[in-house]
Amino acid sequence: MGQIITFGEVLMRLSPFGNKKFIQANTLEFYFGGTEVNVGLSIANFGGNVKHITCISNDFIGDTAISYLNKFDLDTTAIVRSPRPLGVYFLEVGAVMRPSSISYNRSHSAFSSIQPEMVDWESALTDGEWFHWTGITPGLTQGSFDTLKEGLKLAKAKGMQVSADPTYRSGLWKYGVDAKDALVELLHCSTIFIGGINEMNEVLGTEYGYSNEEFIEASKLLIEKFPSIEKVFDKIRTSINSSWHKIRARMWNGSEFRETQDFDITHIVDRIGTGDAFAAGLIYGLQHYDDYKSMDFASAACALKHTYEGDVNYATIDEVTRIVEGNISGRFNR
Repeated sequence: MGQIITFGEVLMRLSPFGNKKFIQANTLEFYFGGTEVNVGLSIANFGGNVKHITCISNDFIGDTAISYLNKFDLDTTAIVRSPRPLGVYFLEVGAVMRPSSISYNRSHSAFSSIQPEMVDWESALTDGEWFHWTGITPGLTQGSFDTLKEGLKLAKAKGMQVSADPTYRSGLWKYGVDAKDALVELLHCSTIFIGGINEMNEVLGTEYGYSNEEFIEASKLLIEKFPSIEKVFDKIRTSINSSWHKIRARMWNGSEFRETQDFDITHIVDRIGTGDAFAAGLIYGLQHYDDYKSMDFASAACALKHTYEGDVNYATIDEVTRIVEGNISGRFNR
């Protein structure tokens, strides 16, 4: 398989131990993550060949972040460095009826300074087969949008598969670019759409509901408006409370609608990065399985991520496969 390319900010996460609020805590634990790098690290953990492109602080924190990525054999050769600090976010983990809370400190981070001329896309994509992007990166700064656009244009010209998770975050897009217009431009370079009704309504300017019938209609219109998009995959989350969720997936591949069964996650350890785990499972699956098995694999990977602390899904192929096959007892492996 050719190389999978991810592009986006690497962040440090700071959080009190357990389910404490910051006002209760005297010590914090940290993890490295970030939407796109979470996807790359998960795929690398499945044995995939992944390169992550980003801009990281040129200090011992940046060195530590790169060392962490290298633990997964992630290709970090295209990472550029900046005198600005690494982006940080603060997380209070909720429980039962109390939701989790996040505060970001990334406005003047190393990644916020990135510009197209800082990335040699021709070299970075030499062995590329697949490019994954999300709506987080283009929503940060003009430079991150422009840099991503340059990479996607070249990926399209090279005939690479391009998966898009055009997550819309209202807290972003503060630099004067219209979110819909920007996402529409990037989607014209994409072949796989990973998103639900909210994301489709955002880029189509529509008001579809959440039923399977309306999902199919929205998917058909999306493919009509963006002819390069071949397939649409949607992860559906049902929240009972902060500690208990249900996960399933559905798809429209241009000719067929399919839906998975629910995975019941009754004791969530960590929700951060679960959508990224779904995208990673789907990308890996589409390189090895048919559409339906890929969706099953992605849902199981997403469900398993809820059991790991931190941003990254540490599940192996065998562990995900056991969940797909119905082994959800949690009994000891001996």
